[in-house]
Amino acid sequence: MALRLYNTMSSRVEDFRPIRDGEVRMYACGPTVYDYGHIGNFRTFIAVDLLRRFFRQSGYKVHHVMNITDVDDKIIRNAARDGVSVQQYTRKYEQAFLQDAAMIGIEEPTLVRATEHIPEMANFVATLVHKGFAYRTDDGSYYFRIAKFPQYGKLSKRDFGGMQDGARVDVDEYDKDSARDFALWKAPKPGEASWESSIGPGRPGWHLECSVMSMHELGETFDLHAGGEDLVFPHHENEIAQSESYTGKSFAHFWFHARFLLVEGEKMSKSLGNFFTLRDLVLKGHKPSSIRYLLTSVPYRNQLNFTFDGLKQAAVSVERLRNFRLRLTSGNFPPGATPEMQTLAIETAARMTAALEDDLNTAQAQAAIFEMVRQANAASDAGGIKQDDVPPLLTALTRFDDIFAVLDDDDGAKMKRVFDWAPTDGRGNDVSEGLRETVQSGQLSDADIEKKIADMKAARSARDFKTSDAIRADLADKGILVEITKDGIRWRRK
Repeated sequence: MALRLYNTMSSRVEDFRPIRDGEVRMYACGPTVYDYGHIGNFRTFIAVDLLRRFFRQSGYKVHHVMNITDVDDKIIRNAARDGVSVQQYTRKYEQAFLQDAAMIGIEEPTLVRATEHIPEMANFVATLVHKGFAYRTDDGSYYFRIAKFPQYGKLSKRDFGGMQDGARVDVDEYDKDSARDFALWKAPKPGEASWESSIGPGRPGWHLECSVMSMHELGETFDLHAGGEDLVFPHHENEIAQSESYTGKSFAHFWFHARFLLVEGEKMSKSLGNFFTLRDLVLKGHKPSSIRYLLTSVPYRNQLNFTFDGLKQAAVSVERLRNFRLRLTSGNFPPGATPEMQTLAIETAARMTAALEDDLNTAQAQAAIFEMVRQANAASDAGGIKQDDVPPLLTALTRFDDIFAVLDDDDGAKMKRVFDWAPTDGRGNDVSEGLRETVQSGQLSDADIEKKIADMKAARSARDFKTSDAIRADLADKGILVEITKDGIRWRRK
């Protein structure tokens, strides 16, 4: 079965076939670095990360590019408010984004920054003017003439046939559902940051930035363009219009859009008090692996209701997988192989692949791995797993984790790296003391736990049950449940 993805342009699920055999060129809209990223942003970034990982697992060479929007209206306004340069203002939030992305297991793509491509953007605008698709206004700004691009609206499926020609909007987002000629290049206002260019002083519009940077890295036509559902209109619609007017060619073959999420059944909003950054959740004691698992638990095109009960259940699911892997790697199994376990491992890998090939159905892929864990645990309890069964079961787990990236017990280390760099929460508040307690409490690694279990076994062998019980109680305080069975000592995270 070939990979099938929903293409926003055609409004249907289609076979994905790259332009070049064995190679995928994909562009994803990244953050506008004027603030810390929230969990709605990261749901989209994780969906793109899963897609990238699955492309690679499927044998493709992947060239994944993501922009950093480091100049736009909000950035210029906030930098002026704080009395710092645009570069000084954005540096902090770009680094915070990259740290947060690494903490949640997102592989870093090729990064491109708007401020590094100003000359190319100015030349792009000049070409559109020469072709009649853009015009200059008296103040030195440049606008794209939508009436010159009859296909405008083909991505968002909106009809703009009655739009007034020549009406203009100079902000980066439209009001309501209207569309007017949009700004390609904005002349500077008094006291506003600007750049000198071949078309005069000013700065690029948000939509222009992505067109120029994506084509610079991937060519005039590439395989897939990704982003959140909120970008379909106007951002991606405008990218298509200006890019295809510039080249006369199709811009991207596939358009991949992830839905945003609800929080406890409501739209995320600062006014409702349900607006969370990744750092907010970590400071509440939630592990990055749990957050990532929950954000992948519902297929990217479906609405995800983010709840704290769901986050706790995600933590349980991750620990179940980690404990199963530990059971396989540390257990004493008799020689030989069991046909049932061999078949189970092979069929599980096939089911996971089939689920992901079906429009990246992460829920079905997770269901497949947990069915394997259930059956294998039951078989192990009954003595039904042998030494040669372990490698194929571990291979299935590895294939799962190549995509979902939650099995490594490194949450504490990831959290520490982020807050060593900047001990602030998602609102910029210093949280050094509270964070230290969060990171250090209950963050034992598997190796730490195994050492304590070894000490406990040694104490029991010496009939020092007081020491053994003390170690067991200490582990329980840190969220580790120790079970003493006829087959030996086993542990799992609560």
